[in-house]
Amino acid sequence: MREFVFALEYEPGTNPVADVLADYSGTSIRSLSCHVSADSLWRVDHASGSAEALEALERAYETADYFADCLVKDDCGADCEVQVLDRSNDTLVVYTYWERTDVCTSVPHVALEHLGEGLLFETYREGRRYRWRIVLGNDAPIHDFFDALGDEVGECMGIEMLRLTELDPARNGIEPDSDHDESLPVEQREALQAAVEYGYYETPREIDLSELADQLQVPRSTLSYRLRRAEAALARTFVDADDAIEQLVAGL
Repeated sequence: MREFVFALEYEPGTNPVADVLADYSGTSIRSLSCHVSADSLWRVDHASGSAEALEALERAYETADYFADCLVKDDCGADCEVQVLDRSNDTLVVYTYWERTDVCTSVPHVALEHLGEGLLFETYREGRRYRWRIVLGNDAPIHDFFDALGDEVGECMGIEMLRLTELDPARNGIEPDSDHDESLPVEQREALQAAVEYGYYETPREIDLSELADQLQVPRSTLSYRLRRAEAALARTFVDADDAIEQLVAGL
C-alpha cells in the first residue's frame, strides 16, 4: 500500500468554507470519515476554533454555494444535506451528503474513476489550504489521476503534489506539518530559485508575487504556497543547525 498526499489552495471567493478558514487564523477542519460512490459523497468533519469562527463555519456549510467538495466553479445544481452532529464552544462536527449532477465532480470522484475502489481518504484544512491523503494500492496509476484532477481544478485553486511513499504504519493521519521533509520538493525549489533570480527578495522588491506567477505560468496561490513551504523548510533547517552548533559549543 502507498499513501499519496497533495494540497489544493482555493482562490478567494471560490469556496465559502475556505473563505471562513482564511478569515479566522487557528481554525482547522479534519475529516473523521469520507466515503464516495459513483453518484454521491458523504463525510463527517471535525472543526476546531473559536466560537465565532465555528459559527461562521456552520453558516458557510449551510449556504447554497457549498456542495461538499464539488469542484465545479458555477452552480452545479446538486443537492447537499448538512447536519450538525456536535457543537460546543470550540468544536463543530458536521455531516454532509451530496448527490452528483451530470456536471459535478470532486477529488474522491476523480480518484474513484482513475484509481478504482477500496481507497481511504483523509483531509486537513487550514486557511485556504486543503490537504488530501489517499491510501491506495501500489499499482494505482497516480499520474493519470493527478493529471485528471488538474484538469478539473481549473483556475479556482492551485494544486501541488506533496508526497508519494510506501504506507508508514506510524503515521496516524494528516497533521499541519506532516508533509515536511529534509529536502525541498522540485516545485518548491524551482519557485524559490525563480524568486531569487527575479528579485522577489530584494529590498525594494523588483517583482511582485502576481508578476512572478505570470513569469512561471502558475496560479498566484500555488506560487505563494510553494514559497511559504520552502521558506518554512529553510527556517527549520537554519534553526536546527543553530541548535546543533550551540549544543556542540556547550559540550566543549
